Amino acid sequence: MIQYLWSKIIKKLRGSSIRNSTIHKTSKIESGSNIYNVSMDKHSFCGYDCEIVNCDIGSFVSIANNVIMGGGMHPVDWVGMSPVFYKGRDSVRKKFSEFEREEPQKITVGNDVWIGNNVLVKQGVNIGHGAVIGMGSVVTKDVDPYTIVAGIPAKKIRNRFDEEISEKLLKVEWWNFDDKKLEEAAKHIKNPTLFLKSLEK
Repeated sequence: MIQYLWSKIIKKLRGSSIRNSTIHKTSKIESGSNIYNVSMDKHSFCGYDCEIVNCDIGSFVSIANNVIMGGGMHPVDWVGMSPVFYKGRDSVRKKFSEFEREEPQKITVGNDVWIGNNVLVKQGVNIGHGAVIGMGSVVTKDVDPYTIVAGIPAKKIRNRFDEEISEKLLKVEWWNFDDKKLEEAAKHIKNPTLFLKSLEK
């Protein structure tokens, strides 16, 4: 028991690296994660040992451990793809030329998204509200709202809800409720139909 607690403390003590980013005060970045040029809205979290670059993340987003999102790409249409040919500091010191690379594209993650362990997300991808990314997936294309995707590359498995419920949830935008309204609506969070009916009242 003591060894378990000690290892948990050590894991927490590593801290996280957050630079050029805005993280809402109600959200959390766990230790070992590197966050650069990221915005994260309210009540979201990022697990341990993640690397997230150039990403806008919505509210109520759950990102598991060991997730990698964004980052630069090597110029595959150049004769040489090595960093010795493009501008900026990198793993190698020598520079034969210093050409500019294309700016990395932003990733957009909607609200109420769940991203499982060990997921890789390519730069420029948009993940819709309410989507689920299965563990170990490699996401190379946009993900529609309220869909569950998984695999390498990630493909649609099924919808979370039927089309009518999904459309209504997108319309009410519950993630924008203030805390008081959400506390009241949360009584029916387990049942989408009752949840929506309670809002009609």
